[in-house]
Amino acid sequence: MQAIPWHRWQLAAAAFLGLWVAMAAQAQPAVGDAAPAFRLQDQNGDWQSLADRQGQWVVLYFYPKDQTPGCTTEACSFRDNIFAFEALGAAVLGVSLDDIASHDEFAKKYSLPFPLLADTDGKVTKRYGVMGGFGPVKLAKRQTFLIAPDGRIARHYEKVDPERHSAEVLADLKALLGTGQSS
Repeated sequence: MQAIPWHRWQLAAAAFLGLWVAMAAQAQPAVGDAAPAFRLQDQNGDWQSLADRQGQWVVLYFYPKDQTPGCTTEACSFRDNIFAFEALGAAVLGVSLDDIASHDEFAKKYSLPFPLLADTDGKVTKRYGVMGGFGPVKLAKRQTFLIAPDGRIARHYEKVDPERHSAEVLADLKALLGTGQSS
């Protein structure tokens, strides 16, 4: 068996360390953990925070980009179910790295009745461990956190189908509240 040169071991160790650091930076809060606090501006320039929603269920959904097909489908699905969420005492909040002006245009174009939060520096997206992208282009991953009134993560949805996701979250919320699963 041939020995591997020392410099290759160093490169492999450095690569592993870099991967470990990147994964640690993307640690996601687990179900049962306290949801990371945030304070971001919405499409109207109003400040929104998790603390403002204390005692209320919160659907915090992250999405990659305003005005794109999957993101539009998902947002419109939440829009179409907003009265059902509100009837259960839940707030819906969308988060992406887009700015306030982009969110404003998106919300107006599709009549979105809930806050779209502008995480332009990506800090909240990183705290929730959902930063993604391609090389220098950074985007939020399409994931959702259902946050209980006590501020803890009740559900985490890592694989999201934009067409069915709103109904899935609504069914889970009904189940958690003991109100049944039918709409």
